[in-house]
Amino acid sequence: MLKRVLTGACALAALSSGMIAAPAYADGHVEAGASQSDGLRAAVMEDMPGLVELYQDLHANPELSFQEHETAAKLAERARALGFEVTEGVGQTGVVAVMRNGEGPTVMLRADMDGLPVIEQTGLPYASTRTAVPATGIETGVMHACGHDTHMAAWIGTAQLLAERKDEWSGTLVMILQPAEETGEGALAMLEDGLFERFPKPDYVLAFHDAAGAPAGFIGYSSGYALANVDSVDVLIPGVGGHGAYPHTTKDPVVIGAHIVTRLQTLVSREVSPLDPAVVTVGSFRAGSKHNIVPDEAHLQITVRSYTDEVRAQLLDGIARIARGEALAAGMPEELLPVVTVQDPYTPSTYNTPEMTAEVMGRLAERFGDRVRETPSVMGGEDFGQFYRADPENVQSLIFWVGGVPMDQYEASERGEVELVSLHSPFWAPDAPVVIATATEALTAATLDLMPKTGG
Repeated sequence: MLKRVLTGACALAALSSGMIAAPAYADGHVEAGASQSDGLRAAVMEDMPGLVELYQDLHANPELSFQEHETAAKLAERARALGFEVTEGVGQTGVVAVMRNGEGPTVMLRADMDGLPVIEQTGLPYASTRTAVPATGIETGVMHACGHDTHMAAWIGTAQLLAERKDEWSGTLVMILQPAEETGEGALAMLEDGLFERFPKPDYVLAFHDAAGAPAGFIGYSSGYALANVDSVDVLIPGVGGHGAYPHTTKDPVVIGAHIVTRLQTLVSREVSPLDPAVVTVGSFRAGSKHNIVPDEAHLQITVRSYTDEVRAQLLDGIARIARGEALAAGMPEELLPVVTVQDPYTPSTYNTPEMTAEVMGRLAERFGDRVRETPSVMGGEDFGQFYRADPENVQSLIFWVGGVPMDQYEASERGEVELVSLHSPFWAPDAPVVIATATEALTAATLDLMPKTGG
């Protein structure tokens, strides 16, 4: 029975509870769960040695957001060798590979490229020893702690199969490698650099993400909202500082901040409908430097999660209103009211269009059997949602999840013997061959289904 959902800061999901037979394995790969007549699974297995080698190279050589120069170059070269028209440097470090194959729909497949500022502790023989300098300016280790290396390996695996099977599909295939998913900036950067104007505009956009809370080889999906709007909000609370022994001569921003934190909890519990998911979490409260000094300012850092734009606006407006109201109640003058800043750009919610989701996941369920399950939506974020939002009237969208937990670890966690690690953990080591094999087959099968062969 699937019970755990362990999440990281990037996109993920776990399979919903229910009795499901575990997938069988052969030499580290997922065995056939349903009878196949198209030879696709066998073709994936033939490609696996090369894909695993690529994965290990990508894992050992991660790059941070908007620094994915080596990664983009090596994968762009592979796409060119397969016959794609390749453009590099889209949205700074993004790659667009186009293959035109007659009349038909345009399908866009996306993989993200960036690693995280995490020092790897997996002990793998191909563990990353890379270092880099992120926006903080402090050198750090770099690791693919969110599994983007499995995404890229499956992206190449899918490109190879679709290039080999051009006689089985018709239309235009657009495969993109997106930078800076971890910062929530990469998808928007590619769109602002003309992704939908300079290249064929997709009718369908498709992607997957590995999951740290489900057994390797399982596939999860949500119809409708799958991931949340993610806003980062900073609140600067001015005060009038002074001696802690004479608080009546001050205006204490710590007390004002404490009232703001407490009052913010009522946004979800008393203002947003119980039927609308919402999260307001104060992750940081910083003020003062000494026991006996009332500081002259305090700082709050807040993460805000929602699905709909209406609830997002309600939460953000409520934060500003509460901050102002609590300061006024404390007697602060207008010129010393809190300053509320919402970081821009934010990560918008990801919406799986029901029609595409039903079609694709229905076909994958026929192929993979009980390994495919509908999952609960999560409040994590993923900037994949930007592609649907760029033209919601004409673009259909789907991102699904592929479990990555090695089966022995998952079974041990079910017995209460170990705790599973999350995405973004320095210890995250997915069962990469199973993730890549499952995702490659699923992405290829879904694309063939969306682009049936037409004409003679």
